Amino acid sequence: MSRIAKKPIQLPPKTEATLTGGILSIKGPLGTLSKLLKPHIKVAIENNEITLTQAFESLQGKALWGTYASHIKNMIAGVNKPYEKKLIVEGIGYKADVKGKDLVLALGFSHGITVPISEGLKVTSEKNIVTISGIDCEQVGQFAAQVRALKKPEPYLGKGVRYSGEVIRRKQGKKAA
Repeated sequence: MSRIAKKPIQLPPKTEATLTGGILSIKGPLGTLSKLLKPHIKVAIENNEITLTQAFESLQGKALWGTYASHIKNMIAGVNKPYEKKLIVEGIGYKADVKGKDLVLALGFSHGITVPISEGLKVTSEKNIVTISGIDCEQVGQFAAQVRALKKPEPYLGKGVRYSGEVIRRKQGKKAA
């Protein structure tokens, strides 16, 4: 049983929710987000509240109940205030630049890496700090994870791409005899 989904989700002012044909749309000051919902969960929108209930008892219904509640809360938060992730590019000769609709990274390879920026994301880069922002929580996190996966931080010198608050456990190198 989900404790998250038992409580109704409040809609803030200037935010609207509509359900048509199994697609839930949340519209707010920054834009609109939509999500296709499976028939295991029933959604009711009344008096600026969204309530979720299981349509029928099933294992998948139990699993999706709390998941959909979290997704809906993330959608409501995203259309009111954009999500933001910061990546730090660390290392000698490592740099990140935004050129048009591409993020160009120099990560110690013989060639630069060009990553196309997804529609709906805003990416800025200054002093090797890449800031990714957008209204869709999943899209922001996925893009940040893809960029980080290009050169994960290594434990000896700490070079690579890491999240802003991430702590890299450092290892001691070889000792001189």
